[in-house]
Amino acid sequence: MARNGQTERVVVGVDGSPSSLAALEWAADYAARAGGTLEMVSAWDWPHSYGWAVPLPEGYDPSVDAQGLLDRSQALVRERHPDLEASGVVAQGHPALVLVKASEHADLLVVGSRGHGEFAGMLLGSVSEHCVTNAHCPVLVYRREAPQD
Repeated sequence: MARNGQTERVVVGVDGSPSSLAALEWAADYAARAGGTLEMVSAWDWPHSYGWAVPLPEGYDPSVDAQGLLDRSQALVRERHPDLEASGVVAQGHPALVLVKASEHADLLVVGSRGHGEFAGMLLGSVSEHCVTNAHCPVLVYRREAPQD
């Protein structure tokens, strides 16, 4: 529920995984029904390794990939909910930390249960677990995956 009679602000993490796309659909539906706003957050960081250099293709820029993902996510939301006030943010950093920061002024944080960094068989990913234990607002972990086309 929104604070102080203001419009409810829903934040959703998107990383392109089936789980995050399903969470995005749920968050957009919820925000539209609640008369709220939706903020889509896509985090990126440079690949890290310990002791070995990570070979990257020339011209590789993860921020460009994250922005493209966010643009596609915004297009999906606009198509399904043209009247919903929806915005997007691309931020550098670990997704868990970026989403917790984004939750500071949110009424609800929505994350998928597993993203791209999952281990097979895990029911709750490390990002969603971190958000549940550290977010500044209620967190909904959406466990159903979007249908594959």
